[in-house]
Amino acid sequence: MKTFLRILLGLVMLVAGSGKLIDLPAFVLILRTYRFFPEELLWPAAVAVTATELLLGIWLLWGRQLLRAALTAAVLHATYATWGSYMLLRGKPIISCGCFGSLVTRPLSWSTVIFNLILIAIAATVAYLCKKSAGATSDA
Repeated sequence: MKTFLRILLGLVMLVAGSGKLIDLPAFVLILRTYRFFPEELLWPAAVAVTATELLLGIWLLWGRQLLRAALTAAVLHATYATWGSYMLLRGKPIISCGCFGSLVTRPLSWSTVIFNLILIAIAATVAYLCKKSAGATSDA
């Protein structure tokens, strides 16, 4: 189960990062609609988010230091869930959440937040299974 979940999470991260990388200028425009980052930080933020997702996806698929990778994924998706909630509570419509870059265009909604909460649960499960198997190994 741990292998399935880490591969699932890794693939989600790779698809999300790849979707942004395919059309980075479009992702910059999406970030602009959030009206949060100063203009001069839009490109660095877009590159940082894209690189983080791609590297985290590779890390999860690689499977080394999986506990750290899973915890990092949980923190990233907690950030996304918090960010999405904040933006929704501000009441300003966001036409595209930017979750998968130009691959999937859907508005930011509470379902986006729920999706990130599900990804947190998956990452937390992977982390739990890592700790559980580490404990079983050290007990033997």
